[in-house]
Amino acid sequence: MVAKSDRNLLDLPQTRCYSRPNIPPEVTEYMGAPPFKELRRAYGFDEVAIVPGDVTVNPDQTCIDFAVGDFTFTIPFLASSLDAVASPQFAVKLGQAGGLAVLNLEGIYTRYEDPLAVIQHIVEAPQGQATALLQNVYSAPIREDLIGRLVQEVKRGGVTCAVSTTPANTKRLSHVAVEAGADILVVQSTVTTARHISKSTRGLILSELCQQIRVPVLVGNCVTYSATLELMATGIQGVLVGVGPGAICTTREVVGVGVPQVTATLDCAAAREEYHRRTGRYVSIITDGGMRTGGDVCKAFASGADAVMLGTTFAQAEEAPGLGYNWGMASFHPALPRGTRIHAGVRGSLNQFLFGPTSVTDGTQNLVGALRAAMGMCGAFTIRDMHQAEMVVAPAIKTEGKYYQLAGL
Repeated sequence: MVAKSDRNLLDLPQTRCYSRPNIPPEVTEYMGAPPFKELRRAYGFDEVAIVPGDVTVNPDQTCIDFAVGDFTFTIPFLASSLDAVASPQFAVKLGQAGGLAVLNLEGIYTRYEDPLAVIQHIVEAPQGQATALLQNVYSAPIREDLIGRLVQEVKRGGVTCAVSTTPANTKRLSHVAVEAGADILVVQSTVTTARHISKSTRGLILSELCQQIRVPVLVGNCVTYSATLELMATGIQGVLVGVGPGAICTTREVVGVGVPQVTATLDCAAAREEYHRRTGRYVSIITDGGMRTGGDVCKAFASGADAVMLGTTFAQAEEAPGLGYNWGMASFHPALPRGTRIHAGVRGSLNQFLFGPTSVTDGTQNLVGALRAAMGMCGAFTIRDMHQAEMVVAPAIKTEGKYYQLAGL
């Protein structure tokens, strides 16, 4: 015989986990009360798979263009605003390849006359001293004259210039960058919402910012349907999705906040579709972080991404200034660092990571080729078509039949 309390628990939907107090049998009147908190299952890249379509397409017939405002990019790949990745030289090379690198207006390039010497100092520091050194390095003041020099160096390369700033410094730095020629502004923090409560008498109002600076504005980071919907209503052109998935980020360990990237992208993409239905205006979803292989990238697009933003992947390119090292924008927080310096190594050229050819078999290079191949298998001519690809929960997708690979034989 099953006790009443056990029956009630067994009757709960199996896909959800409920938090219910351990009620003594004699207190049966509480059994009809709703649960205190309901938890849904969330999925990361390693737990899902893309189902091939009923029709296939030649990969070379797929279109993977990505648009931001009046700017169109031939590959939907962005480089994160990390000092070990997005130097002006790297931004030019990625721009020439068809993508977009985002430069950090609060990074080393706007604090020091010789940023590469500072980066060299960082990568040579012992691991145990790296965080303290980063905190010291980033305590130097931001110089507006160096912002102009940074932007102009990218513009001289003949490519689109995107810059990033935190909400706290957006009012001060964005106008300087736009006047110098910046084409796209990214307002980025660990978690960004349209409604922020602070002691400031008048904080950053995104709708006013979009009207004032007259360049496309991307905002991040976000992982929920409701917050994404509200952000889109401010007039922005894109939302960056992801809290804590990156190889260098420790946000999930430090504060416990984050949502696995497949679920986060699905939820934010659902908000994009609803906003588009209501207004007719399409706002891009950019999955930011957590992707290491072509398979991860393809799953991001199948989950609803219009583009992806990569950090550590590009940090491994020969053209990246970090010499195979990488660290995050929150790694140097003076009171609560939420990132760490890592050494991923230099593993190939930017061209190899994007287009190949490659001899590696783990999917970490020729990401553009992987995306086109996956789209072909799903019968997707465009990225919007790829959003319609079926996905399944597949916890064994990376282990099924892979005994010899996993055993290293």
